[in-house]
Amino acid sequence: METLMLPFSPRFIVLTICAVVTALLLGIGIVDHKVFDLVVIPIVIFGALTLLGFRDLTQKSHAVLRNYPISAHIRFLLEEIRPEMRQYFFESEKDGMPFSRDTRALVYQRAKMVLDKRPFGTQEDVYREGYEWMHHSMAPKPHAEEKFRITIGGPDCKQPYSASVFNISAMSFGALSPNAVRALNAGAKKGGFAHDTGEGGLSPYHRENGGDIIWEIGSGYFGCRHRDGSFDPEEFARVASGDQIKMVELKVSQGAKPGHGGVLPAAKVSEEISKIRGVAMGEDCISPAYHRAFSTPLEMVAFIGEMRRLSGGKPAGFKLCIGHPWEFLAICKAMLQTGIYPDFIVVDGNEGGTGAAPLEFMDHLGMPMREGVNFVHNALIGINARDRIKIGASGKVATAFDLARAMAIGADWCNSARGFMFSLGCIQSLSCHTDRCPTGVTTQDPSRNRALVVPDKIERVYNYHHSTLHALTELIAAAGLEHPQEIRPIHFSQRTSTTEVCTFAQLYPSLRPGELIDGTSDVRFREAWAMARADSFAPNA
Repeated sequence: METLMLPFSPRFIVLTICAVVTALLLGIGIVDHKVFDLVVIPIVIFGALTLLGFRDLTQKSHAVLRNYPISAHIRFLLEEIRPEMRQYFFESEKDGMPFSRDTRALVYQRAKMVLDKRPFGTQEDVYREGYEWMHHSMAPKPHAEEKFRITIGGPDCKQPYSASVFNISAMSFGALSPNAVRALNAGAKKGGFAHDTGEGGLSPYHRENGGDIIWEIGSGYFGCRHRDGSFDPEEFARVASGDQIKMVELKVSQGAKPGHGGVLPAAKVSEEISKIRGVAMGEDCISPAYHRAFSTPLEMVAFIGEMRRLSGGKPAGFKLCIGHPWEFLAICKAMLQTGIYPDFIVVDGNEGGTGAAPLEFMDHLGMPMREGVNFVHNALIGINARDRIKIGASGKVATAFDLARAMAIGADWCNSARGFMFSLGCIQSLSCHTDRCPTGVTTQDPSRNRALVVPDKIERVYNYHHSTLHALTELIAAAGLEHPQEIRPIHFSQRTSTTEVCTFAQLYPSLRPGELIDGTSDVRFREAWAMARADSFAPNA
């Protein structure tokens, strides 16, 4: 990672040299000014731009240049303006939403394996309300040599899966381009981590490179549905039995638009996607907000048990964004009543999401990831099921600190969607839903998709994952720990005001094992537990 970095790129240096040489030629009178103005300058400019455009179209490192030859250089030149100038005329390193320039730059640097260090101290306001930090130890540990992995699969699972603690979150083919799916899956295979398909079905591009797959089944049942849109157990069993599929996941809701259902705009429903999903072209592809295969908590846990059986005993679980607390607790009561437990639960936060969603849903519906993870973690402790169910966290995870923080409050592993999109070359243009992605990541337009060169991006996906886990290794060792599973709430603090600080242990108190069964006085759970009923998602009166 400690590679040499020039203060300016070769492109910037070459253009500067050309300008200096031209000025010198004019200054010493080698070229007549009139001839120069009328003939030489236009020819030189046209020739130089032609050569530059040809180079842009054929190079493989920058997707945006392949789609926007010549004009995209303006963006790169602006990026190369010295930091002290940028802070006066452009956004600062900590500005930019939903991901700051600093976070995006970190992913790019790690994906390209260039220097990812920062000079001159933090730019964070460490005395602002909400600032968080991890505690280090006076007796740090040596860096762990083994890759951080966990085993997912409870007592009823016949084929447990050894998973990385950092994986690719659910993004469907259709939302992503064919080349993006190819690069993500091949990068996952090289790095030994998992790739979640999203609810859009298992496409040929997921299968092409043989990376580990988490097959997500949404309310549209794409890839395992009858013509009327209902669930097809025989087709599910046929697909899920494939060696490449390591886990099966039921999508109940997602962070960007919980309770809304999936949306693939008509502009992105190509003939290929139409065939893979079994939907009509020219229309928005909308997954229902609800599932037709079950309607009660009891039926839902039975369906998850059936998914595990049909898949040959592979880990089966579900993903959701927490909404009404009593509804998740109703699922917990259904687990207790039936004895059917999922092998894992992925908690998505309302800050997550890579696809299209109404603004009101995106900004104001659903529980944020950290509160959701801690709620699920405590609920499972409260019913004595935490040791058999693993928890994944998904929602604006991009750095090693994000991973460590989520694990401190209850997650066993983390998924990232937008982080891996950045590793593919995403520039956060916020045009994902228009089919006009400038880097070929989220488009079905072949002319734009070609910008994403798969062999180059495979390496960047792998590098980003590898470098992020290396940074996590350093954080864990600095805290005096050996594995992320040792992280606890006491290892983190948050400034709650300019003069007060709380540890995560104070912010996220834990239930006792079996406390919900025995009867809890915890205000976060007492009323919701009383409202929850295993036979219905509706609350008790």
